Amino acid sequence: MILSRDFFDRPVLDIASELIGAKLLVDGVGGEIVEVEAYDESDPASHSFRGPTPRNAAMFGPAGHAYVYKIYGIHYCLNFVCKPGSAVLIRALRPTDGLAEMHERRGGVVEKQLCSGPGKLAQALGLDLDQNGLPLDAPPFAITAATERQSVATGRRIGITKGAETPWRFVLKGSPYLSRPLH
Repeated sequence: MILSRDFFDRPVLDIASELIGAKLLVDGVGGEIVEVEAYDESDPASHSFRGPTPRNAAMFGPAGHAYVYKIYGIHYCLNFVCKPGSAVLIRALRPTDGLAEMHERRGGVVEKQLCSGPGKLAQALGLDLDQNGLPLDAPPFAITAATERQSVATGRRIGITKGAETPWRFVLKGSPYLSRPLH
């Protein structure tokens, strides 16, 4: 089942856990979502915490759209917008489709490292600011629900200083494709 925009028009924590095991494709390239992080406007680590800006405008737009931004001046990150001011950062995938394209984009790294972090994932999927604000239920995106219930674990988010203790990181238990092991 393709996830519609309505799927994303719900509380971010519900959506984050349900995305584990979903399949994400961008122009036919991608795989199974194994790691995400949730953010909302009450969260000091969220881009939406201080309100709308030109950079984070997609986070305040309609649910079911992409929020793509650049970090450290070199890496892109993909988020799925939920209720206004909230989004799910897609941190890692188990690559399944378009492996040759992913290897080419990522310089031939081993499969386990193709999408094991938000910047690596965006590079492997060929994402950049051109996808910012695009609907998630139309090309180039195709997101299908998990076909079976997944074993999900939660923990602290990675790479942030504010709100780091908030356990809004969701992972597929035992996955070797995570950006970092869950502690």
